[in-house]
Amino acid sequence: MATHYVLGDKVRVYKRERSSIWQCSTRLDGKEWRTSSKTESLSHAKEFAEDWYFDLRVKDRAGELISEKTFSDAAEQFLIEYGAITNGERHPRYVKDHGARLTNHLIPYFGEIGLSKLTAGMVQEYRTMRMLPEEGRAPARSTLHHETVTLRQVMKTALRHGWISHLPDFSAPYKTSGKVSHRAWFSPEEYKALYTRTRERVEEAQGLNWQHAAEQLHDYVLFMANTGLRPDEVNRLEYRDVSIEEENDEEILVIEVRGKRGVGYCKSTTGAVFPFERLKARNKPKGTDLVFPQDHKKQFNRVLADTNLKTDREGNRRSSYSLRHTYICLRLLEGADIYQISKNCRTSIFMIEKHYAVHLKNTLDAGAINVRKV
Repeated sequence: MATHYVLGDKVRVYKRERSSIWQCSTRLDGKEWRTSSKTESLSHAKEFAEDWYFDLRVKDRAGELISEKTFSDAAEQFLIEYGAITNGERHPRYVKDHGARLTNHLIPYFGEIGLSKLTAGMVQEYRTMRMLPEEGRAPARSTLHHETVTLRQVMKTALRHGWISHLPDFSAPYKTSGKVSHRAWFSPEEYKALYTRTRERVEEAQGLNWQHAAEQLHDYVLFMANTGLRPDEVNRLEYRDVSIEEENDEEILVIEVRGKRGVGYCKSTTGAVFPFERLKARNKPKGTDLVFPQDHKKQFNRVLADTNLKTDREGNRRSSYSLRHTYICLRLLEGADIYQISKNCRTSIFMIEKHYAVHLKNTLDAGAINVRKV
C-alpha cells in the first residue's frame, strides 16, 4: 500500500489495494478521520489533505466536529445483536461464520471507514479485490455472496441505529443470468449401484469389528433416499420421532422432523420401513436414542470412491445431501405432485423447480409442446 505523510506526520495520504485514488486519514480527539481526495495525482492529493486537515481543526475548535461511527463499530454492534436475537433459531455455526467473515476479510478492508463513506463503488472495489487476488486462489462465488450478505447485515444494523440514512447498493453489476444447473443426485441406475455396494460391504464385514458400522451405513443410505431428510435432520432424529403407520394399504414411516425449518412432518416411501425395523432390532434403542448416532461421512465417501460416484457428469461433488436430492428427483420421475413433494421435504416449489425439475425430461409435457393447429 503506497503511503505518504504531510504536515509532518499529522495526515497520512495512501492508496488502497487495487485503487488509483488517494485517500487521506488523520486523528483528532482520539478519533480516526478519513476521506477520499478523489484524485489520482499525488501532488493534488497532498494539497487536498492539508486543506482538509485545517478545515477539520476549525470545525473542532468551533465544536462542529461530530465523530462518525466506523464499520468496525457497526460490525461489533451487529454481532452482539445477532447472536442474542437469533439464539436458538440459527445454528451456532451460522452465527460463527458471520464473525469469521468479518474478522478475516470485511473488517481488515472496511474497518476504519466511516459508515457514510462506504459506497456502492467501494463495495465493488472490495468485490474486485477478492476476485483478483495478488496471491492464492479467488474465492468461490458462493463465498463472496456470503461475505456480501454479512456486509449488508452490518450496514442494516447501522441503518436501524440511525448511523446512516440509507443503504448503499450491494448488487453485483455486469451480472448476467446464471447458468442453469442442478444439484448432484443419483440416477436410478447409480442409486442401485450405491446401495448394492453398501450391501456387499455388510457381507464383507461379517464377524469383523466394523460390521455394525457397515450395517448402519447401508440402512442410512436406504433411509435417506426414501425419506428425503436433510443430513442435519437425520442427525437429530430420535426413535420416538418415527412411527410406522399404514396409509393406502401400505406401511410407511411418519417422521416428526426437527431441523433448519423448525418442526415439520415427513411421510416416507415404503422402502424406508424395512431399514428402520432393522435399525430397531439391531440397536434395541430407548425412545430418546438417536437413530444414527455415528457420523458416516468417511464410510460414505469410501463407497462413492469404490463405485466411481464421487462426482456427477458435470463435476458436482456428491455427499450425503445427494441422497435427499435423489429422493426428490425420483419422486418427480414417478410423477408425484410437486406441491406435495415441497411440503414433505419442507422446502419451496421454487427451489424444487430451480434445482431439480429443470433437468428432468418427464417434467416436460410432449402433448402440450407438440400441439398442432388444425
